[in-house]
Amino acid sequence: MLAWSAGYTRRAVASPPEALAHAPLEWDTPLYRMAVAQFDQAVPVAGIPEDIAERLRFPERSLIVSVPVRLDDGQRVVFPGYRVQHSSILGPTKGGVRYDSEVSLGECAALAMWMTWKCALLRLPYGGAKGGVRCDARSLSPTELERLTRRFTSELLPVIGPQEDIPAPDMATNEQTMAWMMDTYSMQRGYAVPEIVTGKPISIGGSVFRHEATGAGVVMVIASACTRLGWPVEEQRCVVQGFGNVGSIAAAELHELGATIVAVSDVSGGIHSEDGLDVPALQAYVREHGSLEGCDAGRRISNEELLELDCDILVLAAREDQITGENAPRLRARMVVEGANGPTSLEADAILDTRGIPVLPDILTNAGGVTVSYFEWVQDLGRLFWTRDEIRAKLAEKLSDAFDRVWDLAAERETSLRTAALVGGIREVSNALEARGIFP
Repeated sequence: MLAWSAGYTRRAVASPPEALAHAPLEWDTPLYRMAVAQFDQAVPVAGIPEDIAERLRFPERSLIVSVPVRLDDGQRVVFPGYRVQHSSILGPTKGGVRYDSEVSLGECAALAMWMTWKCALLRLPYGGAKGGVRCDARSLSPTELERLTRRFTSELLPVIGPQEDIPAPDMATNEQTMAWMMDTYSMQRGYAVPEIVTGKPISIGGSVFRHEATGAGVVMVIASACTRLGWPVEEQRCVVQGFGNVGSIAAAELHELGATIVAVSDVSGGIHSEDGLDVPALQAYVREHGSLEGCDAGRRISNEELLELDCDILVLAAREDQITGENAPRLRARMVVEGANGPTSLEADAILDTRGIPVLPDILTNAGGVTVSYFEWVQDLGRLFWTRDEIRAKLAEKLSDAFDRVWDLAAERETSLRTAALVGGIREVSNALEARGIFP
């Protein structure tokens, strides 16, 4: 079996460390290395063939595009855009589109790889993808964002499609972004194609419960873990980092279950109250003001302070690389929950494992979004839509099944929940790769 290197020369299959050393430099970022390192830690437990493992260390396709945009003042600016498709073995690739100043090819490659394991773990007929444009979305007007989105979509036309790659919202993108993408794609086809994206408005084929799905799914997984641990949810004191779409919904769902939310934060900083926060009031404040800045519902604290508060459950719903080897020893949570992708470093994972603090991993815990995106895609293809209660029940069933498999495997192999989740996803993809073989 032969593998490929940075120069696309033929060589014998290398051991995992050497293989990573030969990875194309364009992908070689800390986040991509972290994703591959997690994969390499799980491979021995998964027991998959080394040639299969070598193939899965690299994305199938990576696209870099230039996105020229005319700004409102007449100035023309070119933004870099990316789309990475990690694996199409199980079906079309699926993944978000983010607008952020930190977007890079390596970041997209890492997130696409995690999405592959996530979809496979949930047994969705998808592979993983991720894309985005490197820009400061907050500095762009609505009309500039529309022009950016439509041009970026046009550049992606050769690689996206309902049976090829299906975008969804992510950081700094939303239902409106998806509506623009759907319209741009449909104009090129000559008819409406709602199934080209998910997370779009209900009026053009979006699904009820999609907006709440990721945050609600986080709480479903928390509830399952609490049941296994014998922790009544209503007795838990929770801290939520990130009060955006995922974090605010998760906080609200925990609040409804009777848990006490003692602190939340967003880009403006955090708010802490030992007596508990009024989550619906905080949501109303953010809807009116755009962030928690200026909110006096509790003591103002920094994001760094928030992470180290004494609590039962710490929900990480902001962005990657939040818990590191430096601050992991100071965490005072009994359980860490990953609502964001990649918020816990490898060093932090090891420290938390030594301290006996369970981590509910991202590829399981935040899978509610892609699962309901799958439901939306299926509904669009069939032009038949389900009710909110039906979708919530289907989501709960999917997450419960995945959680039980991960928890039982972790206990059987005496490994972490993250490794067990990765093993579950990797085995699904490996089995499909072995069955399909390599063409030609």
